[in-house]
Amino acid sequence: MEYLIWIGTVLSLLGLIGIFWSIYAVIRARRAGLDEAGLKARLSRILPVNMMALLVSVLGLMTVILGIALR
Repeated sequence: MEYLIWIGTVLSLLGLIGIFWSIYAVIRARRAGLDEAGLKARLSRILPVNMMALLVSVLGLMTVILGIALR
């Protein structure tokens, strides 16, 4: 079951990359000097990516734990 650990690690890293991308995108949007409506519109496009990244990261961590438990 060692392959589950590696699959989970890859998933967790992909989720972490997505989370960091979301942070970077929000910082860029705030520095762009947009009005409130424009900022809200841009953040509403970033939010689903952030939620998906969190989901992938959690699934990866669960897979790692499952691989360790079945080892």
